[in-house]
Amino acid sequence: MDRRGEASHRGRSSYRGRGWRGRGRGGGRPSPSPPSSTASPAALNPVPSLTPAVPVDDAAPIMGTCPDMCPARERAQRERLRDLAVLERVDGDPARTSLSLAVKKFCRTISSTNVLASDIRPLPVLQETMDYLLHLLDSSEHPFETIHDFIFDRTRSIRQDLSMQNIVNDQAVQIYEDAVTFHIRSHQRLSTSCQDSAASSLCYLNMEQLTKCLLSLYDMYHVLHKCDSHSKKEAEYYSFYVLLHLGCKIHKMIDSLSLWYGQLATPVRRSKEMIFARSLLRCYRLGNFKRFFCMVAAEATDLQLRLVEPFLNEVRARALMYFNYSGYKLQHHPLEHLSGILMIEESELESLCGICGLEITRSEGTKAFVPKQTSFHLPTSMPQSNGIYVSREFER
Repeated sequence: MDRRGEASHRGRSSYRGRGWRGRGRGGGRPSPSPPSSTASPAALNPVPSLTPAVPVDDAAPIMGTCPDMCPARERAQRERLRDLAVLERVDGDPARTSLSLAVKKFCRTISSTNVLASDIRPLPVLQETMDYLLHLLDSSEHPFETIHDFIFDRTRSIRQDLSMQNIVNDQAVQIYEDAVTFHIRSHQRLSTSCQDSAASSLCYLNMEQLTKCLLSLYDMYHVLHKCDSHSKKEAEYYSFYVLLHLGCKIHKMIDSLSLWYGQLATPVRRSKEMIFARSLLRCYRLGNFKRFFCMVAAEATDLQLRLVEPFLNEVRARALMYFNYSGYKLQHHPLEHLSGILMIEESELESLCGICGLEITRSEGTKAFVPKQTSFHLPTSMPQSNGIYVSREFER
């Protein structure tokens, strides 16, 4: 059975049927103080230059009053300057937008000491804006890179408005979880087009913001725990941090995952999502590739699969390295057998072997490679992964 269609559905399906209108939850009140990390910043933060997850401002938190996705003052200014994104224009006019299209831009130098309450969106409007942006993610009217750039900037603006109002509650957590969802979906989509420097830059920046969102989200979880409140998605979103340690291109996130595990709540450590992530990372490091791919195919959630999928060919290349260096010269490795273990179509595996420098032999219609080939090397750039494929023979 060809599982590519199923894997594609699991890994690329549209966001779960939500419209862009807000979820109708009540607005949250500002938290009296910013959240603190569950671990030291040095242990959690993989990029030293990152700012704190929820910045501290000396001024009192602002109560936003803007009723629209974009403040009227900014909307008028951007129309006058013809500074409208493609997705904000009415009939393609760069000088005309509307309340239902314009979304507040991210401003790097903004400060709560010189901003008006009418420029800040309250929590219900921020939730509605996030729903609208996620709705755009499935649009096919524009190239994905264009859509990604727009949502990338506007979600940062949402997080900025939350920070300036110092809001930490269940609905703010939901917004951050949605932001993480966006970056994971973009991570999967952008990885298919990272063949040039511009696309690679998008991938890097997206991964950087994904990490920031996760660290901010974990801070919020910690604050909610003090109020005896928990998110239903908490275990899955903690598991993403573990899965980010997969892949050769991602630098080491923290010094010790074991210490990080010990700081998690017991229900999170014992959850099926965290057990899956830890077991998957263990299989990768021990070279148990058959178990690795079986687990991905059978146990990964939709978002876990999206996060892992761009790394699958890196894992397969590492598996080929093991097969090449640990085998005997007389012990040929048939591609048909290896494709079942690595859950990849035989033709794609043959292409991957060529990229890794392995010479393929053909005998009586069977393709194989001989171990101990000195020409093998781990490629610096990997071909696009098409997910998980299960052949009928391997399934039996």
